[in-house]
Amino acid sequence: MLQALIFDVDGTLAETEEAHRAAFNRTFEAHDLGWHWSMEDYRWLLKTTGGKERMRAWQATLPPEARRMSDDEIAALHKEKTATYGAILGAGELALRPGVAALIDAARDAGLRIAVATTTNLPNVAALTRCCWNTEPDAVFDVIAAGDEVKAKKPAPDVFELALDRLGLAPGACVAFEDSLNGVHSARGAGLPVVVTPSVYTDDQDFSAAEMVRPSLEGLSVGTLAALLAA
Repeated sequence: MLQALIFDVDGTLAETEEAHRAAFNRTFEAHDLGWHWSMEDYRWLLKTTGGKERMRAWQATLPPEARRMSDDEIAALHKEKTATYGAILGAGELALRPGVAALIDAARDAGLRIAVATTTNLPNVAALTRCCWNTEPDAVFDVIAAGDEVKAKKPAPDVFELALDRLGLAPGACVAFEDSLNGVHSARGAGLPVVVTPSVYTDDQDFSAAEMVRPSLEGLSVGTLAALLAA
């Protein structure tokens, strides 16, 4: 029996990646790094999960004479980027993807629990709920499992396993929602069926491992999701 829905955040609940990219670029510019991530750059960077990890991946591509940052410097810069991202969302520059709010409301009405399993951190989840729901994360989600709470980020299953542990549920009682191939691998690794709504940065990925692929969650019913578990 379906008992919970577990959502990824970035790209799944909202098309957040452009806000993240803008926050990175503003932070880079403020520190005169000479770094700037185009949409094309960011598409390949998203194959690496985690903001600090993406910064290290980018740095690895730079010529030998380029300035290098330590892990501590990258962590400090990422903390500043997170604050900038929060400011962007605080200005109301983001909306939920079609069907997200309606599905969560319908799930609540059906007595289901709602969780998040995300590579991003809790401040970013809070920035999103304040922007899109005008409330704090715990008013929207029963459980939040964040990337900075687990040893390995997606595509490892750790964050979905943490969400399941906090829900106290088996994988067969839940459905996961993702927008990326790394996310699908993570959810499937935790034994979860996956519904994918590709984002603007992941629409070229192979989602054949998912149980369902849709352009959005618009029109998706709780009954349809329950049927996935019975299939």
